[in-house]
Amino acid sequence: MPFAGPPGPVRLEENLTHAGRPAGGPRVARQSRSQTTREHLVRTAHDLFYQRGFHAVGLDQILAEVGVTKTTFYNHFSSKEDLIVEVLRWHDRWWRDTFLAIVRRHGGDTPRGQLMAIFDALHAVFAGTDYNGCIFINVAVQFPTPHDPAHIIAAEHKKTMESLVRELAGYAGATDPGALAQEIALLMEGAFVTAQITGDPHITDAAKRALHRAIEHYIPPPVAG
Repeated sequence: MPFAGPPGPVRLEENLTHAGRPAGGPRVARQSRSQTTREHLVRTAHDLFYQRGFHAVGLDQILAEVGVTKTTFYNHFSSKEDLIVEVLRWHDRWWRDTFLAIVRRHGGDTPRGQLMAIFDALHAVFAGTDYNGCIFINVAVQFPTPHDPAHIIAAEHKKTMESLVRELAGYAGATDPGALAQEIALLMEGAFVTAQITGDPHITDAAKRALHRAIEHYIPPPVAG
């Protein structure tokens, strides 16, 4: 059974420099006509937080970039922390859809092909000039307390991504979809961090070799003919 991802259209730009960034997302600081003030605040804060850090960017800087007053801001959010939570929720939704779309682009319609293509897709992500790591790893480091709302959302996102991979593994016929998903998720996290630290997008070559060994271990080869 082919795995097609979430229902409905997925917006995916042709240029994966933006469409594939797991932490940056498409640049959206310029407000479009269809964008509400709340959306513009979220997406502007998203880009600033991602590039400069959650603690380094102050509320005044965000408001100046958007061009609104504090009164307007507090009509939408109770605090900067509330805004951070909404930024993370927005990015979580965006990246889940984008991840599924780019593995389909690189791996075709079969679940096995999509699993095999995970690091081909992430290579395009890491090669983007704006790549600055995974936003959820970054926020977990900057908000290290496990009960902090931002940290909680980061942890939930990682569990969700592992679940997406586990679903793919199940459709692909893995003997133990959970174990395979854990191994792939661990490889992905290592690749996110190593690519950020070294600036070398080709780190995915090593990850692909480990991925292929894991897939061969858990998924029977396709039957010829």
